[in-house]
Amino acid sequence: MAAGTVFPVLRSSEYFTRPSINDLVEREVADPGYCSRVPNFIIGRAGYGQVRFLGNTDVRGIDLNDIVRFDKHSVVVYEDETGKPPVGHGLNKAAEVSLLLNLKDLPEPSILVEVLKCRARKQGARFLSFNPVNGKWKFEVDHFSRFGLVDEEEDVVMDEAAVRQPIAELRERDPPSNGYEIELSHSLPAHLGLDPAKMQEMRMAMFYNEEDDEYMEDGFPSDERYLSRERMNVDSPTSSGKGPRLRSVSPLHMSSQKAGRRSGMPSRKEPHALLEYSMNSSELGPSTQGMLMSGQNKGFPVKMTKVEGFKLPAEQETPVAGKMYANCVVDAALFMGRSFRVGWGPNGMLVHSGSLVNSPGTGLSSVIHIEKVASDKVVRDDKNKIKEDLAELVFSDPMDLHKSLDHEFLETESDSFRLKLQKVVANRLVLPDICRSYIDIIERQLEVSDLSMSSRVLLMHQVTVWELIRVLFSERANGNQLEPIGDDDQEGMVLDKKEGSVNIDLDALPLVRRADFSNWLQDSVCHRVQGEVGSLSDARYLEHILLLLTGRQLDPATEVAASRGDVRLAILLSQAGGSMSNRSDLSQQLDLWKMNGLDFNYIEEDRLKVYELLAGNIQAAFLDSSIDWKRYLGLIMWYQLPPDTSLDTIIRFYDHLLSKAKVPYPVPVYIDEGPLDEALKWSPGDRFDISFYLMLLHASQDEKFGLLKTMFSAFSSSYDPLDYHMIWHQRSILEAIGAFNSNDLHLLDLSFVYQLLCLGKCHWAIYVILHMPYLDDAPYIHEKLIREVLSQYCELWSKDDAQRQYIVELGIPEEWMYEALALYHEYYGDQQGALENFIRCGNWKKAHTIFITSVAHTMFLSSNHQEIWEITSALENHKSEIADWDLGAGIYIDFYILKNSMQEESAMDDSDPLSKKNESCKSFFSRLNDSLLVWGSKLPVESRACYSKMADELCELFMKAPGVAMNLHMGCFQTMLSAPVPDDRKSSYMQEAVSLFTEILCSDS
Repeated sequence: MAAGTVFPVLRSSEYFTRPSINDLVEREVADPGYCSRVPNFIIGRAGYGQVRFLGNTDVRGIDLNDIVRFDKHSVVVYEDETGKPPVGHGLNKAAEVSLLLNLKDLPEPSILVEVLKCRARKQGARFLSFNPVNGKWKFEVDHFSRFGLVDEEEDVVMDEAAVRQPIAELRERDPPSNGYEIELSHSLPAHLGLDPAKMQEMRMAMFYNEEDDEYMEDGFPSDERYLSRERMNVDSPTSSGKGPRLRSVSPLHMSSQKAGRRSGMPSRKEPHALLEYSMNSSELGPSTQGMLMSGQNKGFPVKMTKVEGFKLPAEQETPVAGKMYANCVVDAALFMGRSFRVGWGPNGMLVHSGSLVNSPGTGLSSVIHIEKVASDKVVRDDKNKIKEDLAELVFSDPMDLHKSLDHEFLETESDSFRLKLQKVVANRLVLPDICRSYIDIIERQLEVSDLSMSSRVLLMHQVTVWELIRVLFSERANGNQLEPIGDDDQEGMVLDKKEGSVNIDLDALPLVRRADFSNWLQDSVCHRVQGEVGSLSDARYLEHILLLLTGRQLDPATEVAASRGDVRLAILLSQAGGSMSNRSDLSQQLDLWKMNGLDFNYIEEDRLKVYELLAGNIQAAFLDSSIDWKRYLGLIMWYQLPPDTSLDTIIRFYDHLLSKAKVPYPVPVYIDEGPLDEALKWSPGDRFDISFYLMLLHASQDEKFGLLKTMFSAFSSSYDPLDYHMIWHQRSILEAIGAFNSNDLHLLDLSFVYQLLCLGKCHWAIYVILHMPYLDDAPYIHEKLIREVLSQYCELWSKDDAQRQYIVELGIPEEWMYEALALYHEYYGDQQGALENFIRCGNWKKAHTIFITSVAHTMFLSSNHQEIWEITSALENHKSEIADWDLGAGIYIDFYILKNSMQEESAMDDSDPLSKKNESCKSFFSRLNDSLLVWGSKLPVESRACYSKMADELCELFMKAPGVAMNLHMGCFQTMLSAPVPDDRKSSYMQEAVSLFTEILCSDS
């Protein structure tokens, strides 16, 4: 390290250090590395003060004149925020500051101590001592920006009239001990990497100052500007989003401020929050603003707006994945120390306080981001707009096709509910028809206008994948006939020739499959061959021929050679890929030329490459050429290996060469062919193309295939990591025909479920869940997933009759649907709807609770007695499952029974009805009182009014009933006075009792 970077720099003669610069040089020479760990390093300015950095400090290469500046009554460290290191590094660390104050400009020492303590507390420092003799003020800080008496003059004086108050009153007016206001004024800006002093200066420039205090009367604002300002109590963090400005003011501070106003004392200027949370739904687009200052421009009225939190408008379209959707300042709860965690919302919504997806490491902890994962890119056009017709073709049509296939069912039972799990059943004879049906759907997608080029590439690739599945895994009917597959003039070799319908031997079926695979390879690389050939000039006919051979287009290659008069080459091309003797002859001829020292400079280079290829030496033919993996596989199959080599052997041979890095890597199609809408990070070895996985699966035969998870990952066929729509169908069909069997692909199932849910297709999501395999160690996974889907997406499927009907057809218990509806209605405050659905789903306890606390009193006071009777009768059949039935819904049933019995007894003119009524009412009134005690605050005022009305009606029947004995009447009054009725009604009963008692006395006399 250079000497200039080892020692600190100090040019000003007014400043000093301990140890001095010379001492540091000497100690560094004696002890190398000493400057990286100087203990209790001190820097100061004569007549102003000093700073002692606690512990070991790294001072290497520090320009002390640029970093530390002492001014009158203040010190600034790292004034330039751009060069400020993190807390704990450099000089931005804990230190003891000593400032020399000019006592002539400040209050008397007895008062100044409290002023300094208050100022240190407000700046986030810890007061240590003050020496009134020399004016030295000591305090400790945890990190650095600017400290001291740095505000405007009126704040330095600190309002002597206020300071002269008793210390108790001063402390009473200070912010609460929890320090929220102090954090907002100093610690928070420093934590966010901001300069508190600069924030203070901006606050003074933008916020209203003490001139605005003339609008205050009795401590309350009299102007419309101040009426809109919400005052937030520090103990109520839930009120953080109620207004455009958030301030922490203690009740004691308010009371003392009002007292000061009334006594004519000048009031201290009230500190304000440095930052605000200001956001509404209209601001939820891409935003470039960061933190907002909370001060309002003077003279403009402030309107209070109700903030509902981070809410996206329903019409907002999903942005492309990886792009910032919103950049908003978090609410005051985070500023005041409350925690904030990453949270997922519905439809791929992510709210987090980290860095943006495309900007790692650039986010502040005080800034939250609302992003939406783009799970619907597959149904968007080249302008990033959703196409509804494409959505039907991509999701609904394949699912309808899947539904139309044969299924087998497995019934599972859980808590008396039966669930029918499904699985597609198919054989390899019908596989060609199934693949053809999927290809028809994809071809209809290709007809949609305005598709991006990358989307078209992926769709064409899906067509080739379904064709490959047909080629590799289908079987022929018992007729053993070779079906016509294409033109009859493309193949030259016997085993790969496309014939008409002929009877073939069973032993020849592997060769037939090889021929089909050869035709598939030719078709899948044809467009690339034609594209490269089209870019060549006519003079380069040998390169033209070589390119045609990579796609096994032998007839066009032969015609090109013949048209150029190269008859001998045309003859060789017509026999390409034929018998091994021809290849051996060509190879021997090339070896003889080399042995005899033939000057190959007289032979065109491309001609030699053609000879090498026809001889089966592929590596020599394409040594300096780049070629895609499918054509290279075809070259091995067509020109290197014998023509009777089985397809499994060919695939395993290529895989063997791949392990030695001698053949092109089978990269996914979106990397191999592109073009991509956005750049992807990819390196060889990450993943294969799904076509190569299918080949490996075929070659594995009866062996266990260990690459299923990678094979059915999204990246094997698409650059969209959230697109599983076609992979799921391919997995389902392959598993149905017995190509493999796995119970470990839940990630694929759940990813497709998520994709369907994000597009609002809940019924298909449940359909996919029912196709997940049954696991003995997780027998209830299907029930949990279906119930979760029904609950979270209730609003979608409940309003779509087609979805709701289809869910019923799938055999989903209606009780689960009613339970989800009940939760949905309860969440939105529809207690009546929640009660009905809880009854339908059989949740009697919950239904009883809602009935008593939210519904019964409204019905009763509205005289809907018939409806109450029907509900309570339904609940009564399950009262054994309901706690406190007798003190809940049972009260309503017994009330109607008791009321009817009292009315009937009165009509029958029973000889002694009053004694029976008295006992029944006494017991009922006791239950009413017990119910009020048991339910307590859960019962609203209306329920108490309902109970009062019940008791009042029964008491009225008492009053009308004749009795045989006056003392029995007195017992009835005693029962009536125990009823839960208002005091005025009890007073009337008391008056009646007094009147009756007077009558009894008169009769006795």
